[in-house]
Order: sequence, then C-alpha cells, then structure tokens
Amino acid sequence: MFHVVQYQPLRLLTQNSLSGLCLKLMLSRPVAFAQIWKSWFSSHSLVGNKNIILMGLPGAGKTTTGRIVGQKLGCPVIDIDDDVLETTWNMSVSEKLQDVGNEQFLEEEGKALLKFSASGSVISLTGSNPMHAAGMQHVKKNGIVVYLDVPTAVIMSRLKSMKVDRIVGQSPGVALKDILQFRKQFYKKWYDIRVLCGGDIAAEIVAEKVLDAVKRYQNSELETFISTRSSRSGRSMEKDSHNYFSDVVIQGLAPDGGLFVPERGLPKFTAGEWQGLIEATYIERAQVILERCIHPADVPASKLAEIIATAYGENFTCSKIAPVRHLAGNQFLLELFHGPTASFKDFALQMVPHIFAYCIPRSCNYLVLVATSGDTGSAVLDGFSRLHDTDKQRIAVMNFFPEDGVSPIQKSQMIGCQKENAWSVGVKSDFDFCQTAIKQIFTNSDYTGFLTVEYGTALAAANSINWARLLPQIVYHASAYLDLVNQDIIPFGSPVDVCIPTGNFGNILAALYAKMMGIPIRKCICASNENNVLTDFIRTGVYDLRGRKLIPTFSPAVDILKSSNLERYLHLIANEDGQLVAQLYNQLENQGHFQLRKDLLEKLQQDLVAGWCSEEDCLAAIHSVYSTTGYILDTHTAVAKVVADRLQDRTCPIIISSTAHYSKFAPAILRALRIAEINQNPLSQLHLLSSYSPLPPVHWGLLETLKKKGNEDHQVCAADMSMLMSCIETLIQNHFM
Repeated sequence: MFHVVQYQPLRLLTQNSLSGLCLKLMLSRPVAFAQIWKSWFSSHSLVGNKNIILMGLPGAGKTTTGRIVGQKLGCPVIDIDDDVLETTWNMSVSEKLQDVGNEQFLEEEGKALLKFSASGSVISLTGSNPMHAAGMQHVKKNGIVVYLDVPTAVIMSRLKSMKVDRIVGQSPGVALKDILQFRKQFYKKWYDIRVLCGGDIAAEIVAEKVLDAVKRYQNSELETFISTRSSRSGRSMEKDSHNYFSDVVIQGLAPDGGLFVPERGLPKFTAGEWQGLIEATYIERAQVILERCIHPADVPASKLAEIIATAYGENFTCSKIAPVRHLAGNQFLLELFHGPTASFKDFALQMVPHIFAYCIPRSCNYLVLVATSGDTGSAVLDGFSRLHDTDKQRIAVMNFFPEDGVSPIQKSQMIGCQKENAWSVGVKSDFDFCQTAIKQIFTNSDYTGFLTVEYGTALAAANSINWARLLPQIVYHASAYLDLVNQDIIPFGSPVDVCIPTGNFGNILAALYAKMMGIPIRKCICASNENNVLTDFIRTGVYDLRGRKLIPTFSPAVDILKSSNLERYLHLIANEDGQLVAQLYNQLENQGHFQLRKDLLEKLQQDLVAGWCSEEDCLAAIHSVYSTTGYILDTHTAVAKVVADRLQDRTCPIIISSTAHYSKFAPAILRALRIAEINQNPLSQLHLLSSYSPLPPVHWGLLETLKKKGNEDHQVCAADMSMLMSCIETLIQNHFM
C-alpha cells in the first residue's frame, strides 16, 4: 500500500520554532493553547490530518498548483499520476492507457487509488480519478476536495499547446469538448470547494485562491449574520450567540424585529471569474454564485447542486430559465415568468423550500407563514407542496393574502395551489396589514413559545424578509448581464442600467447586491405604480406614510406602502449602523414617517433613480408595445417600461425585469388591447386570451391550475390579530396533531 506518514502537530510546532512556553501551555492550559494554535494553524497548516485534494479536468493545473500549495504549507505533495500510478504500474500513464483501453484503464486506476493512503498532504488527482466512485469515496474520507474549475475553452487551448493527443474516453468521432463536458458531471459529485480559474491566471494566484477557499471551508464561524437593527456594542456583547445561514433560514425575522444580513457582506467576484461564467448555463451560474454565498457547513456543494437541479429542471418551461429578449432600441426584457406559477417569485420559491427542509432540525414541526400581494402566495404554496412526502409531514405553509386586493386569476391560482400541507387565507384588509401582522406574530415570544410547548411547532417565514429568498434573485440579475455579453451586445465591463417594478424592494435589492458582487450595473431604476411612496423617498429622502391610503391598481404585486427590504439597503449605506436603522423604523412605526440624513440620501441616489406610472399609462404601454412588436407586457412590466422610457439616457443598454406572465392579469390585458367584453370568471378570461390567435400562448401552469377541480374553498379572516392567530392554531391542530 502506498502510504505517506502524517506530519504530527508537535513536529510542525517544533519545526517552526514556537516557544517552549507554548508547549507548556499546551499541557497546562489546553483551552488557551487551542486558541493560539487555531490562529497559527489557519494560515500555516491543515486541519488535523486532512489532505487537500486537487481535482479538475486534464490541463487544469493541478500538479503545478499542488506543488505551490504544498510549498506554502510545508507539507508533502503527491501527484497521483507520477507518484502513485506510474510507480505502481512501472510504465507511463499514456502507455497504460494505450495498453488496456479506456474502460480497463479506469478500473486499474481506481484499484490503485483504493490502495493509496496519505494524511497531512496535498494530493493532485488525475483528470479521470473522479470517474471511479469507490476510489473517490476512499480518498475523500480523509480530505477536502478542491475543484479547480477552468473554462472548457481554456482547457482545450492548454491541451493543444501541451500536445496532449490522448485522454481517457477519447476515440475516433468523439469531440474533445464533449469528453470534457461529460467528465464535469463526475466532478460535481465529489468536490467540497470550487476555485474559479480564468484563462490567464497564474498558478501562484490559483494556489492562493485554493488556500483562501480551504481557510473559508475550515472557518464557518466567520460567516455569521446580524440584524439590521443591532448596535455594534450589542453585537460585541452577543458574540457567543452567532447566527449562521441555517439559523437565519429558519428564523426568518431577527428577534429585535430587524432583518438578517451577512456580517461580513457578500462575496466579491473578480472580472475574470465573471467572464468564466459567460458561456455557462443558468444552472451552472446559479451553482457557482450560491456556493460563494452559502457556506458548505450549512449546505454542502453536492446538496446545493441537487436542490438547484430540482428547482430549475422540469419546473421551468424555457431551457434558458431566465432568458433575455430584445424589445426595442437599447431595451431588453429579462423574462422571469417561465416557472410553474408564472412569476419571478418562482426563482426563489422553487429552491427555498428544499433549503429550508435541509436546514431545519428533525425534532420539530414547522409552520411557514407568508404574506402576499399577489404572486408570492401561489409560488410559496407550489414550492412547499413539491417537497418529499416525509418533509411535507413536518412542514406546512399558510399564505395570507388581501381577499379583495389581488387579481381574480391570482386569487384563483392561490386557491388552486392549496395542497395537503399548503393553505391560503384571505384577509379582509390590504397587503401591508398582512405583512405587519406576520412580523408582529414572529416578535410575540409568548405566542411563539406557546405554539412550541403546546404543539411542538415552530414558526418560520417565506417572505423576502427571509435572507434565503434574496439569493436566487441575485443570480438572475447577474445572469442577464452575462447573457448580454454572450450575445455580443456588450463587452464585459461595459455598464447596463436595470429597471424593476418595485414594491417590497426585494427584487431591486438583489440587483444592487449583484452590483456589489462585481456585475457592472450603473443605475437601478425603481418603477412604482400609483402607490409611489418609494419614488418619493428616493427623490427626497423622506419616507412618509401619513395620509396615504393604498390604491388598488392593475399591478397588485407592487401595491405596497411599507417596503420591507428597504431596511436592508439603508443598513448597507449607513455602514451597518443598526442603531440608526432601528431609530428610523421606530419613527416610521410610531409617527408614520422618517427622513434620511443628507449624506445618506446622496449615497442612495448614486445607486437609485425612481419614477412612477399611472394606470392609463400602464394600459397604453401594453397596447403600444403589442402594436409595434407583437409582444405582450404584463401590467408590472408595463409600469417598468413606462418609467424606463422616461428615465433612461440611452447611453447604455437597459434591462427591464419582466416579473410576471401577462395572462395572470387577463382583465387588464383584454382592456388594454381592446379585445372583447371582460367576463368575470378567471378561466373564461384565460380561454378568451388563448382563443385570440395573434396573441402569444397563455402560461401553461396557470391554465392547468385554474382547470383543477377541488380546493375551490378557502378560509376568509377578519383583519384582526387574534383571528389570525386562531387560524394558525387550527391549521397546526389539523395538520400536525
């Protein structure tokens, strides 16, 4: 058996001339010593006897990178090709491949790996090692697998320059690109960490990235979350009660009423790393971006890949998931309605239920509460109803929506999406009441404690107040920019503007986060309907609800006056001054208004501009765009189109978020296009739209949901907190008891 003797920690200490005092400390005060050792260890060595295992395509630079990493760490370096296979076989790898052929070679290579053992080393795998499952399971037991992810085009160029004429799997008529693409599916199964490696990146830099990635992997305690309302002094006092990604997914809302944000901010991608994703698929982009935002201690890369594939696989009808379509001039539409419930909410809510199910403890049942102004409700109900049966037994969802404040089709859709673990409750009020009620329930410790003790059930949130809801939205904003580059509309680095119909500020906040992570977004244009509190705020710095009443419009998803996610953005531009944020929101709650300081308003206006659209202009835009292009905008996208026309300066492309399929708002579309008299029955409205042959087809999922029989009934509740809490208890008793 090939074996490398482990470097013992004591030897490492003496080799690096640590003082005798430190050795005494190790024996006499082990806790204090552990703290010193951890600090030194994080930058100079490995964790215990673990190996760093480098994996990647042929030509990825594993051998060179491994040597540099080993030199920096002062530990053994093993190249499987040179030090194991050729030593075992007494012949070169290429000779062995030629001698036994592809299939037998993989088997022989796997057997050699099964006999191999090492610890405290840097190991460079062959390009084909990951194709032998038993061999990889053996070597992974004692190592951290690092995937050197190099773009396929770069690999092909390197192999050509290296004059590599034969690799495992190569045969006449099989393109090298296809072989490389085929191998990637095996790599995805095994890696713990991914390191993005661009074309011109030096091996020394790759080695540093490997060390940084391993350090991150080892130190999950560094990726903590704080409340937008916590003071710095309060955070230092609570340093022992950290919240990690898994915690904030479950909790949703912070105990002090604030929203969770990452304490160290979001990860930054280099221009080269983004450019490496230009030719990637949407699912590949999502995997790379979300791996950097979610620590593998919370959700391992392999589990995340499984969740992403489930979320964006058969559930989306367009293979591009979030395609970018040219509209006219310099305007492009980011189509976000190809999911099962026909709105942008599907991007998060096909994924979040699976993340939630993975993160929660098995010892408790969970009831997920959500408030919706229209689209969130059906997306939440659909997403949680797709969980595995065992998860549905311990996770239920209750959706509160304004009974008379959504479109007839949206309402029918929410009722039709009810399943054995998913219910809708109509509330005789508006969205702001529903959202505020949920926040009050979460911060009522007596009530939540009662539910836990009496029923063994905890509450969780699925609104965009939950941090996990925002992450998938960052992906589609980044992907839209990369698509424009891939289509040769712009070179990488050229700026774009984005225009987003905005109510609760989550979608536009995700675009701002994408900008922070390195996507060249110049301005984010906030588009309001007649409920234009955000437009006024962005223009003046005054958030004023006094005397405002919610106006029902053709674009109900942005019929919102209290914009929850704005709080996260204010926390960001206020340099994480949670005391200030708490002061502003206490003033809003108690007095109905607040005003930003001048310096903060100036910061805000560097990122944001805003405008609003009347009902007449919304319908006119739908008619105009259809008349000139044959394309139908939904009412929310029409609001954004009107505002984009007014505010863009035409010096760069503008990406308009098309947040819902037009068929969800059939009465307004029929009215805008002046087609026929409007029937009040939602299914009849869809049939009328689908029978009008010049129009694009209605959304498949929407039509199927409305055709379903059963589930027509739903509970209706008065705008009263005690009534809402009674509904919650009844549901818990019926589902969990």
